Amino acid sequence: MSAGAIVITGASSGIGRATALRLARRGTSLVLVSRREDALGALAEQCRSRGGAAVAVAADVSDAEAVEAVAIRAVVEYGRIDAWVNCAAVATYGHLESVPLEEFQHVIDVNVMGVVNGTRSALRRMIPQGSGVIVNIASILGVVPQPYGAAYSVSKAAVRALGASARSELALRHERDVHVVSILPATIDTPFFRHAANHTGRQVRALPPVYPPELVARRIESALRRPHRPERVVGLLGRALVRQHRRTPRVIEGQVALQTELTNLSPTRGGENGSGTLFTTDASAEASVTGGWHGRSKTALRTAIGTAAAVALGMWMLRRVGKRR
Repeated sequence: MSAGAIVITGASSGIGRATALRLARRGTSLVLVSRREDALGALAEQCRSRGGAAVAVAADVSDAEAVEAVAIRAVVEYGRIDAWVNCAAVATYGHLESVPLEEFQHVIDVNVMGVVNGTRSALRRMIPQGSGVIVNIASILGVVPQPYGAAYSVSKAAVRALGASARSELALRHERDVHVVSILPATIDTPFFRHAANHTGRQVRALPPVYPPELVARRIESALRRPHRPERVVGLLGRALVRQHRRTPRVIEGQVALQTELTNLSPTRGGENGSGTLFTTDASAEASVTGGWHGRSKTALRTAIGTAAAVALGMWMLRRVGKRR
């Protein structure tokens, strides 16, 4: 892997944590960033035990000065920044008109401005040194938005747009060795759903099929090594949805809406958790790679069931559209 630092935001859990642990096995020098200082310290120890070098920096990515301080620390510790991976993200669920506006704004602050801040700080180092890779975690929901998650869907669409804009600027400046790659995962088994704010009156669950976070970590590592593909969708169903959305956007949007209603939220009332961990760093919150949505042995089965359900829903929606016409 690289000789300089790789900065990972949102490193305390989920995709960020899986990525850090994977890269540590390659002897990578890591700068681990999140709001959870306790979780970061433990993760840094794990990374060092696996052969990597690691420092932990507690920071809120929505704070541009704090993110710039992370970049300065990375250069002080390791001499340069070779890669920056923007994983930090939050969400709030509920009807668009009733989600507290401060929560909607906070999702934008973390998911969009956090990526903007990280990308800007990374580019300030990578352009003068003539090389570097920035990996931004978007989502297939940035292509096919879902109900009850408007803030998150909007934020991930913005992350895609940011990547495209940054790439075009770099091309016009003939910066051929500075790359910006967008990763678009499908549903990933992380603690994300339990940490999210929830005002739906129903429990938020992972939308099947659910993929392991290690799969995204592998795609991130691949992007760091071969960054010339600008976007990478993770998950078989995710790739199918994005592809089909270009052909029949209304059908696919209807399918995702129905899937959200039937499987992303529990069928019964209960499970609402207010603002979740949007504004706080709960020491009791899970700081783990997975969220317990399925075991590895069940991945193939759940994927098959989810894919079959998606196909059935898609055919149902197509029939409805055909009847209306």
